Amino acid sequence: MPEVLNRPVTVHFRGDWGQANMHRICGWLAQEMGDRVPEGSRFAIWSGRGGHDQVAALLAGAADIAIITPTAAVRELYGDDDRLRCLGVIGQRDRLVVAVDAALSAETVADLDGVTVATSPDDGVNLVGHLAHRVLQRAGKLTFLYEERPFPAVHRFARGEADVLVHEAIMMPAWQRVADRRPVRYLPLDEPGWPAATVEAGYLPGLTEDLRTLDFSDFAVLCRSDLADDIAGLATWCMVKTRRALEVQYAHIPADRSPLTYPLVPADMARTPIPLHPAAAAVYAEPDDALDDALIWS
Repeated sequence: MPEVLNRPVTVHFRGDWGQANMHRICGWLAQEMGDRVPEGSRFAIWSGRGGHDQVAALLAGAADIAIITPTAAVRELYGDDDRLRCLGVIGQRDRLVVAVDAALSAETVADLDGVTVATSPDDGVNLVGHLAHRVLQRAGKLTFLYEERPFPAVHRFARGEADVLVHEAIMMPAWQRVADRRPVRYLPLDEPGWPAATVEAGYLPGLTEDLRTLDFSDFAVLCRSDLADDIAGLATWCMVKTRRALEVQYAHIPADRSPLTYPLVPADMARTPIPLHPAAAAVYAEPDDALDDALIWS
């Protein structure tokens, strides 16, 4: 795979709301690709929500490359869609967790009844809301407080506005403060067809033993199957060869608390929830050495 293109290109990325990891990934790729294409090339990053909207934008031709999390949802919802391909996976170790006020007697989600839950809406876009409502179907009558992003929901639970919190992004500081105003407990989760995962004892406040719950990990970098080979190949080449330019933006955070897993390992990046774009697969077949030059964050 050559590290430069000989024609100007226009590439539309779709990230998150603007201040989170998907936008940072898009910005990294836009800059690294931009350094390797002729004058006249253009790169745009559109704000998105990281869920079903990303795929809708790809299929409508409104985006060329889009980021979506978690990869488990990509595999389940789009694994048979031949219109889509993957350029790789950017690691993020995350879980969907159910936290409850310690005064509640509930031991499982099925025991929840007559309580208020802070989570995201199941509105056909938000994948937290999609999975949360799926597991909450076994509960009794619930009242919901909806937030698009995790941190307002965590804060509403911490302030006592909700009795139950169902959300992700557990590595972020807001979750470490979730028990500042009230004792909390955590309920186990298991959902047929969805990968299980563990949160180790001590990782969350008041978590005294390992918690069995649901995986909510990793960012899938998606494209359409008809994305031009040279664009797909260059984007993947930049993901592999310039990965340290992204890693160093997170290296000040302890690895087990980082919202992006580092170091990035190309063999892991190539383990995708849907098939790789052929041009991406060709890049992963090359030696996985990374470049060391021009790391603006180092």
